[in-house]
Amino acid sequence: MISTTRRKLLLTTASVGAASLVPLAWAQSAYPNKTIRYIVPVAAGGGADMIGRATCERLAKVLGQSLVIENISGGGGAIACQNVARSNPDGYTLLQSYVATHGTSPATRKLPYDAIKDFTAVGMIGTAPNVLCVNPGVPANDVKSFIEYVKSRPGKIAYGSAGAGSLTHLVGELFKQQTGLFMIHIPYRGVAPANVDLISGQTQALFPSLAGALPHIRSGRMRPLAVTGSRRHELLKDVPTFDELGFKGFDGQQWYGIVGPAGMPPAVVKTLSDALSHVLAQQDFKDKLSSEAVALMPLSPDAFTAYVKADIERWSKLAKERKIELDS
Repeated sequence: MISTTRRKLLLTTASVGAASLVPLAWAQSAYPNKTIRYIVPVAAGGGADMIGRATCERLAKVLGQSLVIENISGGGGAIACQNVARSNPDGYTLLQSYVATHGTSPATRKLPYDAIKDFTAVGMIGTAPNVLCVNPGVPANDVKSFIEYVKSRPGKIAYGSAGAGSLTHLVGELFKQQTGLFMIHIPYRGVAPANVDLISGQTQALFPSLAGALPHIRSGRMRPLAVTGSRRHELLKDVPTFDELGFKGFDGQQWYGIVGPAGMPPAVVKTLSDALSHVLAQQDFKDKLSSEAVALMPLSPDAFTAYVKADIERWSKLAKERKIELDS
């Protein structure tokens, strides 16, 4: 029986009609000639899982080969990362890395893997911003008035997070650092309970991903004040970025990409990278991921590696300055 934390989905190969669209170079290549494992380091059913399934469905058509999605949760993604890092670097085991496995966790924890040395980058899938949200009962419609509100109530304002060391935590600490505010941090076991307490008024602020916050924003149960990233998001065009408000370093976002074990052959990496670029160029894929507020961001393997390094450096610097160091 397939366990709930290790569920598999066999994505069938392309139909004859779809296969006819595959470039000849890929169709004749020796790779891939068997099923590819695609490991998603979270339980099935969430946004990251949906992104993985949508990506694999289209990669299967482009590559002309089946992909098996395997959800391996646990250890904040560490178990999945170890599984991939120890696999044969032949291109038949891939990992959907994301900001936790290759960004915030390496910055705040001692991990059983090296996020750079133990992996080969294939490419970026996309990014999604985080958004500063407040409870509607907070008398603030912009960041400036929220800062004034917090300052007028020292020690009485709390912000929640999806857990210590999570992106929602680190963005909150970056905000506190740049504003000089004192807000109590309340870590939860995931963003869902953090959402519940913000909506109920147990906490006053939260820095969730836009995808998770959007239904609550649209229903009026959360009020957005600012988003991370270099530009306003098309789903919240009236909400400014932190950058345009004068805050620096808030370009960090949720992100998703594909990596394999260290030492993958360059030709295999190129085949996968080219196939991913082909997928990212499809309008229906862009439309699909927009439901998770993900903006596609094609990056070459080298550019993706540089992005990951910069993200780890960003959050490592903040973690050191804010004295955030977690045991596991």
